Amino acid sequence: MRVGEQSTDPIDQILGEVPVPAPLTPEDVRLAVRAVVVHAAEEWPAGPKCRNDGSSFPCRLHRWGRRVLETHGLNDRQIDALIRHGNPFVHVPFPFVLTGPRQAARTPGQAARGPVPRVAVPPVRPVAGRPAPAARPRWPRAS
Repeated sequence: MRVGEQSTDPIDQILGEVPVPAPLTPEDVRLAVRAVVVHAAEEWPAGPKCRNDGSSFPCRLHRWGRRVLETHGLNDRQIDALIRHGNPFVHVPFPFVLTGPRQAARTPGQAARGPVPRVAVPPVRPVAGRPAPAARPRWPRAS
């Protein structure tokens, strides 16, 4: 069964698709990465099954995670690379924006200089009386 096809699993027919949240949050993206990696395909003699719950592949959570990541801006090739990587805690930047040359940073006769940043990261503002955080904690690596 392909990712876009309708499932014949009775549970899927009763429960339907998991809705994609309208405004995506970083937590939604993290959960979607976990969903596509943990609920990846595993080959069985009867055909591919979900590695986590044994239902026909792709299961509801894998389809939901793929739709969330596509809405977030990743293409199929990037999502497949996440699955092959195998780490459900891999970081996908939020917001995931592929930008071209900055139009506002140059005048009509001036060329853009230097590499264009791919992701806009908001600055961290320290609170009065508290030191600025050194760095965000990182997820432990899967081994």
